[in-house]
Amino acid sequence: MSDTRVLYNDQCPVCSFEINHYAAYAKREGLPIHFDDLNGPDRAAWGIDEDTAARRLYVLRDGVLASGIPAFLVLWQDMPRYRWLARIFGLPGVRQVASVVYDYALAPLIYRWHLRRKSRRISQSG
Repeated sequence: MSDTRVLYNDQCPVCSFEINHYAAYAKREGLPIHFDDLNGPDRAAWGIDEDTAARRLYVLRDGVLASGIPAFLVLWQDMPRYRWLARIFGLPGVRQVASVVYDYALAPLIYRWHLRRKSRRISQSG
């Protein structure tokens, strides 16, 4: 298995809850998966600006960048405990429906929460 990198927003409660769970599992199992917080210095190596990175999950494996549901599929395939999710969500039809729900409902909602939290932090610090 080659190294897999995950770019996520650790300041997002939803994102950090889910991804930190995967990170703990990967560490416990010794899996070659690395998790980069988009709010830290690692994001620069991705070549993705902060706003774009905050909009969805990104996974890089073997030089191929995936985002959204395809990114989750790559991540789940690399974790034995979650391969069943990759199989189910990778099925024709299921993948398309999951992608529509993620792209047009979940990701935009989580992104708007991110913008609100960021706006509050700025107004509280200024």
